[in-house]
Amino acid sequence: MLVNNLLAFAITLILALAWLRLNDFAAHKGWISGRLSRKIIHIGTGPIFVACWLLFQNSTAARYLAALIPLAITLQFFLLGKGIIRDPSAVEAMSRTGDAREILRGPLYYGIVFVIITALYWYDSPAGMVALMLMCGGDGLADIVGRRYGRARLPWNQEKSWLGSLGMFFGGYFFSVAILALYVAAGIFPAPVSGYFLPLIWIALAGTLVESLPFKDVDNITVTLTALLVGRLLIG
Repeated sequence: MLVNNLLAFAITLILALAWLRLNDFAAHKGWISGRLSRKIIHIGTGPIFVACWLLFQNSTAARYLAALIPLAITLQFFLLGKGIIRDPSAVEAMSRTGDAREILRGPLYYGIVFVIITALYWYDSPAGMVALMLMCGGDGLADIVGRRYGRARLPWNQEKSWLGSLGMFFGGYFFSVAILALYVAAGIFPAPVSGYFLPLIWIALAGTLVESLPFKDVDNITVTLTALLVGRLLIG
């Protein structure tokens, strides 16, 4: 079992780092903006990581071993943000303006949330991974869609748009459906996946409402916590 988990750890770490470095490289080369790269990392890292949980044995040791991956990446974020290590490509990919200190907010919170959810929820409950999918797919797409197409602003938050909120809702919802469908197909959660469709609407709606509030740089915490609480009530 230990050998299998170590192999799963290695595969997951390689995939996560490859995704990060690919986007670092693209941003550094100027193929995509730092802001867009930051959100692509935000959107893609979570689903890759959560899908890789299926490679591990379902044990207490496995969940903590898996949690070491976001913990190591989060430590890297902290060191980058503090200027202790220097990596211009990573800073360009994960900051809005090229200021390394920005990494100490959203990206750092993102990593911390992943460590906590992995250690506490794993796939004992679908609520944990749904909360992560709202943070990844929902919050990530909200920013991309809102900044590119959002014109009509929310009356209670002029920095957010109606289209951005729609991106949040549909991104979070469909990412959640996709990851649960994967786990249903693997026999981890009970079939059919359609049984989750209605509860996920309410979870995504709650996350969308919280994401729309004027709380700067803490969406990774507030959206995840809201989705987790509502998810525990509706899907266990």
